[in-house]
Amino acid sequence: MAIGTPESLPTVLHLFTLILLTTPQPSHSLPIPTTSFHFLFSLSHSLLSRVANLRAARGDISGSIRARSIAQKIEKHSHGFSFYGVMWSVGWDYLKNYAWRDVGMASFGAVSDMNELMRGLNELTRLESEVERLAWVRRNYGSVLKVSKSLLNRLLKVFNQSGPLKDAVEMVRTEIVDGGLLRDCLELGSSDLKGVIQILKDVASQYSSTSSKTEL
Repeated sequence: MAIGTPESLPTVLHLFTLILLTTPQPSHSLPIPTTSFHFLFSLSHSLLSRVANLRAARGDISGSIRARSIAQKIEKHSHGFSFYGVMWSVGWDYLKNYAWRDVGMASFGAVSDMNELMRGLNELTRLESEVERLAWVRRNYGSVLKVSKSLLNRLLKVFNQSGPLKDAVEMVRTEIVDGGLLRDCLELGSSDLKGVIQILKDVASQYSSTSSKTEL
């Protein structure tokens, strides 16, 4: 999979951590517990580890190695000085290039996309057998991919300046569109992906709600 690098994905997680932690103004602070981003890292690590196992089971050894490498990078960069170093880089990019209001306004459409994704994931995770899950993925993969592209395109419209935020979103879009990562996650039928989307949806909902209040 000649797309992105395993080293790039932790930046994506730190992007979402930044959104979880950044408060635009003292009067508009978002009361989001720190446990949210720890849970986000844990789910992402679990999901990528399971993707690695899935690929190994079907004989895709190189793909399995790549997924496991990403999972290890997530774990490594989720703690200590490495975490704060990446956070500093991403945080500076955010503060230098982007307005909080733009992120808040973009959240309106993002919430709609993530609601649609959650409806599909709720249906998928209720299926108990692998045969049922694979059949569901064959029927619905095109529509799920379309919504995922819409969500990532919204982010690219906001994070449009050269820097780690734009690079991270572009890398994720490439992984999903060309790398087969989304299909692998869906075939697992795992609640991990649903948990990741749920956390991000909760954050986006709070941002869109706060943004609308500031315009009243």
